[in-house]
Amino acid sequence: MGKIFVIVVSAVLVNNIVLSQFLGICPLLGVSKKLSPAFGMSAAVGFVMVLASAMSWIVQNWILVPMGIEYLQTIAFILVIASLVQFVEMVVRKMSPALYKALGVYLPLITTNCAVLGTAITNINADYNLLEAVINGAANAAGFALALILFSGLRERLDEVTVPASLAGTPIALVTAGIMAMAFLGFSGLL
Repeated sequence: MGKIFVIVVSAVLVNNIVLSQFLGICPLLGVSKKLSPAFGMSAAVGFVMVLASAMSWIVQNWILVPMGIEYLQTIAFILVIASLVQFVEMVVRKMSPALYKALGVYLPLITTNCAVLGTAITNINADYNLLEAVINGAANAAGFALALILFSGLRERLDEVTVPASLAGTPIALVTAGIMAMAFLGFSGLL
């Protein structure tokens, strides 16, 4: 139970996938202008991240290792993630056409979201069992959602204030992300 707690706290706060490991920056900057697409993207990435954690662990331990082809890990994981994203895209298109339209090009970009691939590789490198890998995937998804939703709220607030012309748009977003990353660094003393 103690190891699970450490995995969760570490993934959500201490080693946040976006703010500490700097993986998944594209959706952070691209979908964070409004809260509703940020919630949708968080849910979609979370779903894919949890399933990819489980599926990549199974592929690694049941296929790649027994066959002695661990060197194909990255390619195999990318194929697993791409398949899962196709599935999520079909489900979102059927269940919520408005969310599908709001996410636009960012939904297929989950395929190349390095946060999902990074989580799958971290699970293998940390030598997690299947349960720990799934929990780490869910905790990283929660950390991704936390960062994206907090950042989205800050960007909405920034739209209401006067920002110098030289910092308007992406520059102020990057400065804000940097300040958030420094704030999350304060959690490093927890573990």
